[in-house]
Amino acid sequence: MTRLKAISLYTGVGGLDFGFEAAGFETAVAVEMDPTACRALAANRRWPILGEDIHRLTAGQILSAGQLSRGEADVLIGGPPCQPFSKSGYWVRGDAKRLDDPRATTLEAYLHILEKAQPRAFLLENVHGLAFRGKDEGLEQILRGIEAVNRRCKTSYRPAVAVLNAADYGVPQLRQRVFIVGSRDGTPFSFPAPTHGALSENTESELQPFRTTWDALGDLPSLMNDPSLKMSGKWADLLPTIPEGENYLWHTKRGGGSALFGWRTRYWNFLLKIAKDRPSWTIQAQPGSATGPFHWANRKFSAVELSRLQTFPEGLVLPFSRNEIQRLLGNAVPSLMAEILAREIRRQLLGRRRQTSDLLLMPVRRGPAPPPQKLAPLPKKFRELIGNHSDHPGEGLGNAARMRLTVAA
Repeated sequence: MTRLKAISLYTGVGGLDFGFEAAGFETAVAVEMDPTACRALAANRRWPILGEDIHRLTAGQILSAGQLSRGEADVLIGGPPCQPFSKSGYWVRGDAKRLDDPRATTLEAYLHILEKAQPRAFLLENVHGLAFRGKDEGLEQILRGIEAVNRRCKTSYRPAVAVLNAADYGVPQLRQRVFIVGSRDGTPFSFPAPTHGALSENTESELQPFRTTWDALGDLPSLMNDPSLKMSGKWADLLPTIPEGENYLWHTKRGGGSALFGWRTRYWNFLLKIAKDRPSWTIQAQPGSATGPFHWANRKFSAVELSRLQTFPEGLVLPFSRNEIQRLLGNAVPSLMAEILAREIRRQLLGRRRQTSDLLLMPVRRGPAPPPQKLAPLPKKFRELIGNHSDHPGEGLGNAARMRLTVAA
């Protein structure tokens, strides 16, 4: 059977594409301006790649590279760069520039290609901050843009919008993203219901238990002596004193350790460690030296481990520095999430069913996880920090907020 054709924008390292590939799609053309991401794509797949800023390409060039005519592509997929709408922007600056940020024009570029290519269906992915209540101007821009495409082109794209957590679908990682899906002929799309959840006493639940980090990584070597994965910086020796599944809050007066910090005076990912029996927290693209999540063995993740947590296909070649790999994989969509949505697009909007019901990228179950490692004693160099530290005073009342008000005045 002929594989369905996808146009891929903002392809990155290929997280969406690998999932659509598993669901029976072929990337007819990929558009990605990052040279490192382009090298990664070329090392692993033989897709036509346009390594150029999308704003410098015409829709005709993209269609030509994919050997497609207008209306011939089965799906347009892509995740425009999400920094203008990222929640992390609020931590750093108290707010983000959002549509005032030049990177927000990537949304307009996506809509331009949607209009000119007119695929049978589309999927757009972004950080869930795109849909924050009261700060959803990016989402509103997309929806208005789709309405304008329909008016000009006599199409009937009817977008369905949902914020989904990848862990609810079998990805061993808590990662919320907004997805927008639509069909050219107006066929409505229904997002799949969650299939996984936390274990509870409710034995009547039809949900499967979350896939865990042990499911994803349990068969891999320990890598304890790999120097490239060793933590560095001021706080490296403090991580072994924090239990699995905890962060710096362990060392506050409300935690179980020593009172080294005030409650919520650091960002959530500070010294954050995964637990074997739970999904990981969201993998970061550009973490600092103490920004987690970190491996339960008190180190950074390897390339293979990051790929597993992102449910990428096995055997990818990533001949780059560890920092580059972290950036590429941290910015990607979990491929299992893409496979699940691609199957639903294929079934609901394109009238094509898969021959097998098994998800190709679903992690295997490995049984109960081993017990946590024994905690290390608090190093002497941190004992001088023990004291009666003040808690964070509340949202909008911290030092950064006061400084912003002073500057504004």
